[in-house]
Amino acid sequence: MERFFTGAIAMEEAVEQVAKFDIFNVFMLLGGLAFFLYGMKVMGDTLEKAAGSKLQSILASLTSNAFKGFMLGLLVTAVIQSSSATTVMVVGFVNSGIMSLHQSVGVIMGANLGTSVTSWLLSLTGIEGDAFWVQICKPANFTPVLAFIGIIIIMFSKNEKKKDIALILIGFAVLMFGMETMSGAVDPLTESEDFKKVLLLFSNPILGLIVGTVFTAIVQSSSASVGILQALTLTGTVTYGTAIPIVMGQNIGTCVSAMISSIGAGKNAKRAAVIHLSFNVISATILLSAYWILEMVVGFAFVEMAATPLGIAVVHTVFKLLALALLMPFSRKLEKLACVIVKDSDEETRRDEEFKILDDRFLNTPSFAVEQSKVLTIQMAQITKAAMLSAVSMTSNYSETLDKEIHDAETKVDEYEDKIGTYLVKISEKNLSIEDSQNVSTLLHCIGDFERISDHATNIVKASKEMHDKNIVFSDNAQNEMRVISDAVAEILNLTVEAFADGNMDSAHRVEPLEEVIDHLKSKLKKRHIARLQDGDCTIKLGFVFADFLTNLERVSDHCSNIAGCIIDMSSGNLNIHESLRETRLESPAYKVMYNEYSEKYRLPANA
Repeated sequence: MERFFTGAIAMEEAVEQVAKFDIFNVFMLLGGLAFFLYGMKVMGDTLEKAAGSKLQSILASLTSNAFKGFMLGLLVTAVIQSSSATTVMVVGFVNSGIMSLHQSVGVIMGANLGTSVTSWLLSLTGIEGDAFWVQICKPANFTPVLAFIGIIIIMFSKNEKKKDIALILIGFAVLMFGMETMSGAVDPLTESEDFKKVLLLFSNPILGLIVGTVFTAIVQSSSASVGILQALTLTGTVTYGTAIPIVMGQNIGTCVSAMISSIGAGKNAKRAAVIHLSFNVISATILLSAYWILEMVVGFAFVEMAATPLGIAVVHTVFKLLALALLMPFSRKLEKLACVIVKDSDEETRRDEEFKILDDRFLNTPSFAVEQSKVLTIQMAQITKAAMLSAVSMTSNYSETLDKEIHDAETKVDEYEDKIGTYLVKISEKNLSIEDSQNVSTLLHCIGDFERISDHATNIVKASKEMHDKNIVFSDNAQNEMRVISDAVAEILNLTVEAFADGNMDSAHRVEPLEEVIDHLKSKLKKRHIARLQDGDCTIKLGFVFADFLTNLERVSDHCSNIAGCIIDMSSGNLNIHESLRETRLESPAYKVMYNEYSEKYRLPANA
């Protein structure tokens, strides 16, 4: 402990000397760091966007096979270049119930190893040699070409996927440019004795661990933190004795993102974040203690050697492999430890599970977030359909029990619209592909139409209750007519939900001709109703109720037509929702055939 405090005092004195470091070099260092972090963000975000929902679907379909989860975590992290992003994603999956806590353990361990890929890419900056193939492998020589190719693609290509590839190339080029800039900024420190004194203090394992943890927690990326350390090694003043404790601390600091992400989440999501933290803390503590003891007893020769970018990549990877070998056999114990730390609470037990799949963590992967929204919208559609069909059945047989169920369903549908709509607005604020943007627009249209259908269901129930309370009934002719239009509305609703939930285009194309048949039915029924009034076969009071039924049923068919139109227009890439369908319907032979089919099917009975 005395050694630690003595070192801290010495470090303060040395820092005062290093503070005299040229201010322009400091500016260059900060600028290089900015380019490095921005390049890493652009590359990682675009890789994640390009991967879309496929990687998320693979993760979500995990079985209880721990090795499979480990491999998937490794590969996903290697692709998106961020263990933080993967673990945050995992926390979201666990919170929404897509992934169990046990499944998350393997993925988290795989993510820890996968992040080492970035350090190997960055180690290319340390390549030395005069041979052409050596020179072409140096980032300073090939990344400008990648950036040029990327900007050409962005300027002249209209293909979304090609532009994503271009952004990945540019992101990598900017990242490497930042690395080179930082290396150039710290180059004058090569001859600074004061700087060497500061670095020597970090060879104290505890101090090195703290520095690595705090700095990585600030930048929230172990890959970025390791990259900065690799840049410093190019000065030739960073020894392995200094680097090893910092690398271990970096693995603890990277847990900050997952811990922040778990705030406000369910207990299992918090446990997943705790597993990530405990894995890194336990492994760093054990391995650092072992390293410190062995170094004091044996005295490793490499400790005083100058570290290189390649050497840092090796240290980083070896540490992660040792951590996995140490703790993977105890994955169940880590799970139990997380359950002990994060205990069950009554409040979380009562928490509504229904909307957990609309997790804000998925917003960084818009394709998957859109898929989650559609899953809930399908549930909303099924609730709406059931409520509407129940309401139609009550036109001739009112039930107080069904009345309550339909009103409860309408309240539930309202909540679905609010939750899904709010989530879709959040998605729309992200950098979306054209397809995702169209899907968001379609879902926003559809949830509004489904909600309005549920409103019409309650209106029909209200009219049915009025008839029941006043003990009035329709004439036999009116009941037969109501049965025809009700059956037509039930079919159009079934077709619409089937088209939306299953993507059944045949069902979608059948909605519009049936909707026109329902429009004509409404007009005919109004005329028949007026005739009955004139003949004295119907009362004004019954007439108002009959008109309410007709209006609500016809408007349900309108909303079904809107939904089917969205589905058809989306399938053809038409952004003018439903316009093309309305303009061309009379010119389509298939449309006329279906219209005639439904006209015959829902022919009104002759008046008695």
